[in-house]
Amino acid sequence: MARYRGPKTKIARKFGEAIFGYDKSFEKRNYPPGQHGNSRRRKNKSEYGNQLKEKQKAKYTYGLLERQFLNLFKEAARRSGITGTILLQLLEARLDNTVFRMGYAPSRRAARQLVSHKHIVVNGTITNIPSYQLKPGDVVEVREKSKALEVVKDALSKRGKQFSWIEVDDKEMTGRFIDYPEREQIPENINDQLIVELYSK
Repeated sequence: MARYRGPKTKIARKFGEAIFGYDKSFEKRNYPPGQHGNSRRRKNKSEYGNQLKEKQKAKYTYGLLERQFLNLFKEAARRSGITGTILLQLLEARLDNTVFRMGYAPSRRAARQLVSHKHIVVNGTITNIPSYQLKPGDVVEVREKSKALEVVKDALSKRGKQFSWIEVDDKEMTGRFIDYPEREQIPENINDQLIVELYSK
């Protein structure tokens, strides 16, 4: 299945922000990529262009394919409430994202690999599906024989902010997905309303 595996900095420059986390290369060249670099005059984007850009930013940030993202949007639209907020909550409830938020991996891409390689356990069962949707109260932990992995230890030692909707026990390398986060708690700079407008056409 196709998935973007190219330079992350190029994508970050395209959106004008470090969507994959701190990036030294992005800090040096935080202007759009291309032959003419920062000197190129760029026209203002249309309404559709802005909506598409926001959807693409969300896709790249959370590492989803087009069909996965569309299916998640349809699920958000089926539920009662604000569709944009529910969409972001479903993205945050993905297993690979939660592993990343808990600090067991340095990036979502690394978290996806940990899950795929069967290093993560959910409610006592080994789960190797990165898109697995967690529910409030679910317990996520690093598999016993995987707790010695250098990548996990290194990620935990460098973990920054902790999130209020996730409870983590560093000593046992376990965590609990307490509840879906409120919109203002989600730190990603994504205008979910533009995504809703795009799919509502």
